[in-house]
Amino acid sequence: MMILIYVEEITPRLEFICRLLFGELSGTKAVLTSDLSEFRKSDQPKINYSPSRVDDELYLKPHCLLFEKTVTNHTPDPVWYHGKKYFFKTSADSFLPFDPLAASFFLVTRVEEYLEKERGRYNCYSHEKSILARYSLLKKPVVNLWANLLVEKIRDRYPGFKVPEPRFRFISTIDIDNAWAFSNKGWIRNTGALIKDFITGNHKNNTARIRTWRKKQKDPYDTYDTINRVFQQYKDQVIFFFLLGDYRRYDKNISYTNKNFRNLIRQISGEYEVGIHPSYFSSEKRKEKILATEIERLNEITGRKTVKSRQHFLRLFFPETYRRLLTNGITEDYSMGYSAVTGFRAGICTPYPFFDLYENKETNLVIFPFQVMDVTLRDYLGMDAEEAKKEINSLMQEVKQAGGTFIGIWHNESLNNQGRWKGYREVFEYMNTQGFRMAHE
Repeated sequence: MMILIYVEEITPRLEFICRLLFGELSGTKAVLTSDLSEFRKSDQPKINYSPSRVDDELYLKPHCLLFEKTVTNHTPDPVWYHGKKYFFKTSADSFLPFDPLAASFFLVTRVEEYLEKERGRYNCYSHEKSILARYSLLKKPVVNLWANLLVEKIRDRYPGFKVPEPRFRFISTIDIDNAWAFSNKGWIRNTGALIKDFITGNHKNNTARIRTWRKKQKDPYDTYDTINRVFQQYKDQVIFFFLLGDYRRYDKNISYTNKNFRNLIRQISGEYEVGIHPSYFSSEKRKEKILATEIERLNEITGRKTVKSRQHFLRLFFPETYRRLLTNGITEDYSMGYSAVTGFRAGICTPYPFFDLYENKETNLVIFPFQVMDVTLRDYLGMDAEEAKKEINSLMQEVKQAGGTFIGIWHNESLNNQGRWKGYREVFEYMNTQGFRMAHE
């Protein structure tokens, strides 16, 4: 099936969002035309997306966003429709009171992040600034839902209009920020940590450190047996991201030259997909070479070209971060989400291409939004294991109903079932059991 859309001007923004809403999310095809005669003659399902109504067709008055060539600050007021909140108001004679094309484009391209100058912790964009947070919509994949709403409206007018049912997908990811807690760190780091914990009175940590050195216990972050057990039947749905930056304040993994760390990476890359976890400082201006160096380190260790990435601390700067990834051969990024809250940062739960607003064009980089992270649940939201499972289930059901892709982030260290992570191994197992099962129903 296809839908014919009449517009006065075909723009890159309009082409992009139509491919996303009608193609990727709805499994149909949108054909744009600026030929009014062709539009009038066609007996295909069709929408008039222009300033003026033509005949008795499905009519939607467009917002100006998709016809602009600059990044403009829009502050849309809420629009209520059937008890739900939307934005980018249309006209009274439109078949919807809001413009889902413009609203979706606004969210997925992250217009507001291009324009926001004040940033929060770790110099990251704060979720409180987003329109979805202000309208209490962060827990809804609204772009997917709007695509479904468009299909419903078209089907009401054209009963023969059929689209395939979207299918739920599940991807589980692991970030290796710190491969081991005490092992393989060298005598300088170990001695310094030992002294620091002694001065601060952290005797429990020192006891565990010494027992690990004496091989009386397993390293607390060595949870790879647990990870392999959970992933045993679904290794093709798992991605590991390795931090290979030099040792600095926010980048404290094992040195990439360490023999045991290199063997770990090779072992994991032999069974799973792997990607780079660009270091905190690789995002800084005038430090472009850091990312290239870290990617080359992973390439050399695995013997394969690296194409997947997730930013350490989820640090995204628009459009610089994604441009830098593209320059270095990255075609998939998994950073689109928040540290402080769960949900849908871009309002979508389906992978989609990065659209560079300054260049006003679609790129070859695909963004994979995630919905939940272990650190968010435990440290930012303070959830116990049962609360965390309920939150995961709620978000997973939202994604399933929307026919999207659920992606979770975990760290090897959060699976040790000790200290603040007590009970979270069970949460990890629950999320993956649910996700893999639902993806194969």
